[in-house]
Amino acid sequence: MHLILGVITVLAAWRYGDWRHWQRYHHTMMFIVIGNLLYNFLTAGHFLWKLKPDFFPNHSLTEMVYTFVIFPATALMFISNYPDRPNKIIGHYARYIGVYVGVEWLFMLTDRIVYQYGWSLGWSIFFDFTMFPLLWIFHRRPLVAYGITFVLCAFYVWYFKIPVNVPVEQRN
Repeated sequence: MHLILGVITVLAAWRYGDWRHWQRYHHTMMFIVIGNLLYNFLTAGHFLWKLKPDFFPNHSLTEMVYTFVIFPATALMFISNYPDRPNKIIGHYARYIGVYVGVEWLFMLTDRIVYQYGWSLGWSIFFDFTMFPLLWIFHRRPLVAYGITFVLCAFYVWYFKIPVNVPVEQRN
């Protein structure tokens, strides 16, 4: 299922992403990559959610598909198709958030994702409502986005009691 999503995302990005000017979006694509790498690093041994592998042999390889294929392709499509007209912006956000929530809901129903330590689909929806505006903010004002990201990361670490000061080998 994760591989299929990767293929669908690549095809959608090929069709709907502005590949001709991909350099304009490269920094934002890397921002989402760094965000997912940061999540995997900070929560190693204490994942709030974990993707169950299907085609790939383990969680790490499955995460790499998301980190280096699905998320950057999403950022490319989201930013390169950002509407010029204000009356279209809410629909643009709703489309991307809806797709992410719908895919995760399907993963939940098919047992392709595991929630742990208090995380839930509701928290993922909240996260999506912050992630997509952060992509736009980063594209326009990177330092502001870094500041907001730092605050959100600190909140998640505090709220979900992520043991960032404990070596991975000693975590539960």
